[in-house]
Amino acid sequence: MVTYIALLRGINVSGHNMIKMDELKGVLGELDFTGIRTYIQSGNIVFGSNSDDPAALAAGIAGKIRERFGFEVPVVIRTLQELDVISKSNPFLRDGNLDAGKMHVTFLSELPDPGRTEKIMEYNFPPDEFAINGKEIYLYCPDGYGRTKLTPQFFESKLKVSTTTRNWKTILTLLTT
Repeated sequence: MVTYIALLRGINVSGHNMIKMDELKGVLGELDFTGIRTYIQSGNIVFGSNSDDPAALAAGIAGKIRERFGFEVPVVIRTLQELDVISKSNPFLRDGNLDAGKMHVTFLSELPDPGRTEKIMEYNFPPDEFAINGKEIYLYCPDGYGRTKLTPQFFESKLKVSTTTRNWKTILTLLTT
């Protein structure tokens, strides 16, 4: 049994794509997941599965949401083990003077084309910073995430993969949920 984290993008935001977490847990129970737990209302789900195919899990979750709620939701999956590595690999943590409350991680659905990754490194939006590591983009936004140009839409348009972003506190909480 593997513990997975499903990160849904764009639910329960500004009154759009509304899903109650109890309903979502019920729908995911139809997929034979075990120990389903949610964290806050923005689509963070921890569950167990015998599957070793995260892409199939993401497709299954997206399909159930489309079937039950009638809208498309991008779903990104990581194992609990992967999330632990991600939490320890944040390059911005090395600078003890940076506020962890201003850190975020954008999760990519898949590895982007290396040429696109290389090209995106040319962008610079001070004071915000980003660092790409595999299927994660670490962000430091000292003026707040609501003011950054380093949005999921920006990364999706440049890298041509689905994304979703979580703040640092959420990532650390998911490790213990």
